[in-house]
Amino acid sequence: MVTAEKCLYYVLDGEGKPVPEPDLIKWAKCFETSPRLVRHDALPNGVSVTTVFLAVDSSWSIHDPPILWGTMIKGGSHDNYEERYTSREDALMGHEEALALASGMST
Repeated sequence: MVTAEKCLYYVLDGEGKPVPEPDLIKWAKCFETSPRLVRHDALPNGVSVTTVFLAVDSSWSIHDPPILWGTMIKGGSHDNYEERYTSREDALMGHEEALALASGMST
């Protein structure tokens, strides 16, 4: 029986696109040195919203697209809110939604 394998580790290429990195040592070096912050907003109420490139696929199935970005709220009534995304574009839209939620503009 042949089983499909899925790469868990990703790096961003020169254009900011995720590419699989099967070599764990190369991935770790990139993880240590590459900027992964996509966006960070600190709100006047002490709450922060941060979106990052995770660099590790957090999907559950080999058939699903890799989930490589995440947005998190720290502080306030939505502390520890978290969403994950399969694309940078979706992550940026999700960041805006989390920002509205954290600032009380959304329910």
